Amino acid sequence: MYSICRGAAKRCSARIVAAPSLRHRAFAAEFLVENRLNNRDNSSQSLVHAPAPRAIRSQTSLAFGAHWMKLERIFSSALHPSCLLAAVVLLAVNVNLLADDRWVTYDGFEGPGKGKHVVLISGDEEYRSEEGLPQLGKILAKHHGFKCTVLFALDENGTINPNNGRNIPGLEALDSADLMIILTRFRNLPDAQMKHIDDYLRAGKPVIGLRTSTHAFNIPGNQTYAHYGNGYGGEKKEWKDGFGRLVLGEKWISHHGGHKHESTRGVINEAMKDHPILRGCDDIWGDTDVYGVRLPMPESCQTLVFGQVLKGMSPSDPPVEGKKNDPMMPVAWIKSFQLPAGKPGQAFTTTMGSSTDLRSEGLRRLIVNAAYWLT
Repeated sequence: MYSICRGAAKRCSARIVAAPSLRHRAFAAEFLVENRLNNRDNSSQSLVHAPAPRAIRSQTSLAFGAHWMKLERIFSSALHPSCLLAAVVLLAVNVNLLADDRWVTYDGFEGPGKGKHVVLISGDEEYRSEEGLPQLGKILAKHHGFKCTVLFALDENGTINPNNGRNIPGLEALDSADLMIILTRFRNLPDAQMKHIDDYLRAGKPVIGLRTSTHAFNIPGNQTYAHYGNGYGGEKKEWKDGFGRLVLGEKWISHHGGHKHESTRGVINEAMKDHPILRGCDDIWGDTDVYGVRLPMPESCQTLVFGQVLKGMSPSDPPVEGKKNDPMMPVAWIKSFQLPAGKPGQAFTTTMGSSTDLRSEGLRRLIVNAAYWLT
């Protein structure tokens, strides 16, 4: 019934979403995506507008106001019976949808990814993963057919709050996932939530790590999953430096490029130029800086893209001269991993991936290609 409602609404230029609770801004994130995605192409969706001001997360009523204004236009226009049906059905199922309004799910589209489930986990205070990952999830679903579930850091009242490092509801979605995409920073999640991540990784299922996922967790030493923490140095020697190092290839090291004033040009590793993940990725740029990594990378890593530090915040800026680009740091690589007593798995990591980085078609294509390669 919901898919019928949604299709009818589309013909009337109305956006109907599956999260109508005034308390929860998972709805607001999906609502924003509809107006932010343009310029369709075969590999991805161009994000031609910069993300809305962060204050939008405290203005759910504004997003809802726009939503209901659209419904009012449906009623007032009376142009097509299906429009009226769409609005009536939405109101009828409104209460039933409240149970799932803590996250966003995109499903029901056609494409090569149909039948596969991608779970995208947001939760950082700096790079707006709560905006970028819904954008990415919609690309993977609408243009490639994947079912995508996007999770958020929430307060107890259901408000999306990236500063809340202790709660990401819905991680049980990983139990049926074919791919995990994570962009979190220094999270300290409860054991019940961490168990879903741990079970997923022990099963050897694939991972895409974006930007701050190299330091995704910061869990005190007296807790069950302390070994996931960035820079872990406890008794579990195989977990040295935590999730970032063991699964993705590196932990948090440094801002190699100048933070907020030196952007990143992606340079393809010639030795890997024929790798499937790199197809069509001719122009990669992001306004975030290059992260430092320890060289050489672990033997289980293969560098796909190097990060050239630029002098400014424009893709046309020249590269910085000197040691910052000699050698260049890896900014995208693949890695094999295996948790102790777990099955072997594969990961793709890029230290790019902020919401504003996703304006780069080349970077979007890189991530989409990685999703196909891993699944």
